[in-house]
Amino acid sequence: MTVEIRRGNTRFLTRVPGRLTRHAFSFGEHYDPERLSFGPMVCHDDHVVRGGQGFEEHAHSDLEIVTWVVSGAVRHVDDAGREEVVPAGSLAVLSAGSGVRHSETAVEGAGPTRWVQTWLRPDATGTDPSYAVAAVDPGARGLVPAPLGVGVDGASLAVAQLRGGDTLELPVAPRVHVYVVRGALLRFSLAEPLAVGDSICATDEPAHPVVAAVDTQLLVWTFTS
Repeated sequence: MTVEIRRGNTRFLTRVPGRLTRHAFSFGEHYDPERLSFGPMVCHDDHVVRGGQGFEEHAHSDLEIVTWVVSGAVRHVDDAGREEVVPAGSLAVLSAGSGVRHSETAVEGAGPTRWVQTWLRPDATGTDPSYAVAAVDPGARGLVPAPLGVGVDGASLAVAQLRGGDTLELPVAPRVHVYVVRGALLRFSLAEPLAVGDSICATDEPAHPVVAAVDTQLLVWTFTS
């Protein structure tokens, strides 16, 4: 049983004109042999992007790319002719499969756009690419299962939406990854208070209750391997 608390101020930073990205794992020129992955999770990035800026067309293959839009809106365009605007409070899943080219940019006019993106290694390679978008009920409280699945057996995502003072019992799984998107958690059995950008990586832990200090949003991944 192990728990690692990863503070947001220890994330790798990439700054380019119009974009700031905070990386949880080794990425590009950032390398740490102790931060390569967590189960099937190989990338966990938090992007803040100016309107009209973002990632120009680029290629992916054999990845499950899960995007949670925190504020603003993201425009996705790909080589299959899809164009989607993903607003805040929505989830998008790109199964890159045999290969896809796409771009992701912040929609202009809504202020800076922030999105949290997770890359997972899929169970099967060379599958047909797909893209799906779904909203999460903004009024739902507690742990809300993501309305879209991913191509990784035993991987699931939930969005926890808490009011100040709410208690949430973290799920039990071989691996649990909790990310503080907004708000803060009070001190609890595993850590001092957690703030925006902090995360919990728990392996084979029992259930732990956490308490929101203020209105708080968490992204909670569970993995069976």
